[in-house]
Amino acid sequence: MNTAFSMRAPAPRTSSRRMVVLACQRSEVPSELASARSARNEYDELMAEMQRFRGETYLRDGAITKADLDSEGRHNVSVDYRSWHVLSLNREGNVCGCIRNTTYANDVSFSSLGVSKSALADSDIWNRKLRAAIEHEKRIAKRREAAFYEVGGWAICEDLRRTTEGIRLALAAFALAQILGPAVGIATATVRHHSAGVLRRTGGRSLYVGETELPRYYDPRYGCDMEILRFDSAAPDPRFQPWISQLRTEMSEVDVITARREVRSAAFGPKSAATDAVGQVITTLALQVG
Repeated sequence: MNTAFSMRAPAPRTSSRRMVVLACQRSEVPSELASARSARNEYDELMAEMQRFRGETYLRDGAITKADLDSEGRHNVSVDYRSWHVLSLNREGNVCGCIRNTTYANDVSFSSLGVSKSALADSDIWNRKLRAAIEHEKRIAKRREAAFYEVGGWAICEDLRRTTEGIRLALAAFALAQILGPAVGIATATVRHHSAGVLRRTGGRSLYVGETELPRYYDPRYGCDMEILRFDSAAPDPRFQPWISQLRTEMSEVDVITARREVRSAAFGPKSAATDAVGQVITTLALQVG
């Protein structure tokens, strides 16, 4: 049982830390994100700082090795540039937390998803069951004309891990997913530091194929136990709905920085969220490490 947090949802409140959103380079910005602006240099600087912070955090946790970092100490993965990121900045303006939303068309192939590289996907026993479970979630997304998304790249500094800041990041990504349009998604979550437990509290649920629940598994690549959870942007845990609503309201004033030359706003809805994602990733809330 996760003993790091009370079972009662914390009351929504304004954080002393500043939130910033890095927009997906391939996506239009929803009109609800009213403070979006084009600033390529600032985008690049924050992306680099976020990747260094994530790399340092994962390296200390033993989730990656130095070989996974580039010459600048960055955990630089290609999916970062095809995703949305929610960043938490401390009073000095430094990144102290991050999480990634990566949304695909609802007919995305299994091999294009991060979960396809998990140890469960490599298992002779569970590979087919995992594929079947993912196909089931994709069918749900297709019926709803919704996008399909993966949550990943979650990291938070050590002194904030037993505070509400980790939950705030997860809920901010949930709020962002709602703004970007309806979506059904998954997260490959590490059990380390109760990350999977936090995601379950905010609305994550086990994946099933028929009546069979996909199990927790050990991933030697990250040296820890992992869980694959499902999410529905329309169905967060009701206890956290007031906080998500508050965060969604705050998103209209949050700095949203895009590397595109022009900020092109769009009113995202059920069809446009999925259609805009065809052939590309458009939005991130594993806890996939990578």
